[in-house]
Amino acid sequence: MTDFFRNITRSAVFSGAKATKADLFAGERLFIGLNCFERGQTQAVHAHAGADKFYYVCSGRARLTVGEETREVAEGDLAWAPAGVPHGVAEALERTVLLVGIAPPPG
Repeated sequence: MTDFFRNITRSAVFSGAKATKADLFAGERLFIGLNCFERGQTQAVHAHAGADKFYYVCSGRARLTVGEETREVAEGDLAWAPAGVPHGVAEALERTVLLVGIAPPPG
């Protein structure tokens, strides 16, 4: 049996103390995971040298920063941060699940 499938709803884990992460897939050329936020939680602005990243909003609403721009995003929205461009979650406006992809994978 292969390990090529995941269920996002069952993989999401939340904590009132801080945002959480759940790794879904980690290959040599791509990483896919979940970032899960309770209302008011954040992710510091950061950048990945040599790696592009996307955030797909699976559920909830949040304010995302990419480069110099911060926007409110909701279920179905997609944000892309090219390599070296600062990005992060300014604030989760409600319980939010973000599907995150990084290529090539970190570290």
